[in-house]
Amino acid sequence: MRSPQLRIVVVLLGLFGSVLVAACASPAGGVTAAADAPQAAASKYVILTFDDGPSPQYTPKVLAILRQYGVKATFFELGQNVARYPSLTRRVYLAGNSVQNHTWTHPDLRRVSWTKFRSEVLNTDRVIRAQTGYTPRCLRPPYGGVNKLTYRRAASLGKTVRLWTVDPADWSRPGTSTIVRRVLANVRNGSVILMHDGGGDRSQTVAALPTILRTLKARGYAFYTTSCT
Repeated sequence: MRSPQLRIVVVLLGLFGSVLVAACASPAGGVTAAADAPQAAASKYVILTFDDGPSPQYTPKVLAILRQYGVKATFFELGQNVARYPSLTRRVYLAGNSVQNHTWTHPDLRRVSWTKFRSEVLNTDRVIRAQTGYTPRCLRPPYGGVNKLTYRRAASLGKTVRLWTVDPADWSRPGTSTIVRRVLANVRNGSVILMHDGGGDRSQTVAALPTILRTLKARGYAFYTTSCT
């Protein structure tokens, strides 16, 4: 039979353990955890990503909508656009979003030499680092073009390849309602949603975004970013 003192210690340890578990489950700010380490705090989450920016016409509109709904996202940016609009990249970063590498000129990385691959990635790292203070750890190959060599080369540069699981093909401008329907019909817990804030006319993407965010929030989804740390 346990002594009264021992029973008290056991109860206290149980209470302390419960508090510790609850504390570890709470994400900082509720939006900034990495995709490669899903959190127990939210029963459902998605990762919203934007490719091909920054663009002066659409990136500020995307940022305004994200701010309105209290959502953070991951922006896979092109180095040539960062060099052209550096203040936009800094604005994306200062708003609490993750800025990651999408190469310099958007080539198919399966079809380039090692010299070209390296320059595409490292030059983009350089301009992003100048605006954010950190070196991206995630690489999203354009077109989702990957093979064993792509993964091996990315790893040699300290990069983790990050693709997506939900693609509404917003780049093809299929219509605002179609973009909304394709996202909402295919999203699942842990989905990585691909959208675009650059590379062409993204007005339909901007128009679709409020409905997507509002509906996913109503369904109980939290939003996380990814940094590949």
